[in-house]
Amino acid sequence: MTDTSHPQPSEMTGVLAWIERSGNRLPDPVFIFLYCIAGVVAISVIAALAGVSALHPTQVDAAGNALVVSAESLLSAANVQKLLVEMPATFAGFHPLGYVLVVMLGAGVAERSGLFASAMSSAVSRAPSLLLTPAVAFIGMVGNLAADAAYVVLIPLAGVIFATAGRHPIAGIAAAFAGVSGGFSANILPGQLDALLFGITEAAAETILPTWDANIAGNAYFIIAMTFVFLPVIWYVTDKIIEPRLAPIIPGEAESSTAGIIKGPDTSLTQGEIQGLKGAGMACLGIVALWVFLCVGPGTPLINEDANPEARLNPLYQSLVAGFLILFLAAGWAYGSASGSINNHRDVVRMMSESMSDLSYYLVLAFAAAHFVAMFNWSNLGLIFAIKGAAVLEGSSLPDSILLALIILFGASINLFIGSASAKWALLAPVLVPMLMLLGLSPEMSTAAYRVGDGATNIITPLMPYFPLILVFCQRWQKEFGLGSLAATMLPYSILLLIAGIAITMVWVTLGLPLGPGAPVEFSMQ
Repeated sequence: MTDTSHPQPSEMTGVLAWIERSGNRLPDPVFIFLYCIAGVVAISVIAALAGVSALHPTQVDAAGNALVVSAESLLSAANVQKLLVEMPATFAGFHPLGYVLVVMLGAGVAERSGLFASAMSSAVSRAPSLLLTPAVAFIGMVGNLAADAAYVVLIPLAGVIFATAGRHPIAGIAAAFAGVSGGFSANILPGQLDALLFGITEAAAETILPTWDANIAGNAYFIIAMTFVFLPVIWYVTDKIIEPRLAPIIPGEAESSTAGIIKGPDTSLTQGEIQGLKGAGMACLGIVALWVFLCVGPGTPLINEDANPEARLNPLYQSLVAGFLILFLAAGWAYGSASGSINNHRDVVRMMSESMSDLSYYLVLAFAAAHFVAMFNWSNLGLIFAIKGAAVLEGSSLPDSILLALIILFGASINLFIGSASAKWALLAPVLVPMLMLLGLSPEMSTAAYRVGDGATNIITPLMPYFPLILVFCQRWQKEFGLGSLAATMLPYSILLLIAGIAITMVWVTLGLPLGPGAPVEFSMQ
């Protein structure tokens, strides 16, 4: 759909216009990483010539003294050889890559079979009118498990359901967008995002503690809490701030509101889809039962009974990536078999293949990110910056809660200019994670703080990949609804979600609550 009625970037004024102009001048994230690599190479040469160094906080040399970490030139013969010889290994060994690919094999079947779409449609359509807003917001946050499906199914569907309930459809779109994108770090279960972020976190943490292993459930308690903190915020903003201020829909202006939407206004499910959802539910229960059996059955494969008490559950945590693969695969297959979207095993293989093709851009981005992270580590610059930065922050005597609040605000600001969550975290994690570890804050806490800031400003940046799509959804109902209108509509959500996110983070770290199973706020080198 083409619509030139909304303000063009050059016609907009104020902060939003500046953000858009600045963001549009940035290159593709792939090239951002390439430019960063060039910058790291130049800095490494200068730092090596200047003899920049720091004392390692945990490692000692042969004499028993603290190991001196010196900056290394990336143009040295050894590092040039490492770059060229180990390029395949560097790419294949990039932690997030394996996590994401494995989870997406299963999620692709669940999405393409129609399971995610039907589950979201059913959940939203059954909500009482009084609870319509929180239902849409909650399904939006949970719908992050479905990745892109939540954007293309739930958000336009929310507009239709609000309209049929006699409410403003753009308010429904805004509530769903706030849930899916603004609260994208909130959920009741870890999912693809957790696998992606913790893969990057693991690579960063290993510069300080090589034995540290990622646990994708490391933010589980925190994201559950965020879900129920963000829910009333989105509910209040939608019903009390946004909807009363929206211009009335002009009769006859709205396009066919069901174009491109999987379910029509009645959102009713077919008998096959209903049976599919029941089958998917039984499959989920079966997989959960299997995992419980593997924890308590003979040999306890997912429990290391010989390890220290705090490490006994590590196999269980590390199995969650495979667990989500099997869960999504089993549920999607069960749904598809009952609904008719899957006729045989070849359909399952096709869906898995298509999910991999959808990751083609991510693979290109991961190639660039993998080499940036690796070369940054080879230069020792990240470790040196982290050690020296930690010393500065320690001398400032800032409470941990204030420090994390500043990191959240920093991440929120960066998010206005770089749309990709993985790209931003791959750039920030090599410094932030080790630095906060040296200050006694766990990698899980660093990850939690980052995702709070990242999520809050997703919904106001035009650089967010789905921002134009949401604009099109709104223009189906109100043709004059422009880019500035959408940004202004979402700004109250962004501000209040950011405030709520900072508040919950400060309370969490002050109370020292665990962020997930086996994931404390504090970190010790011992």
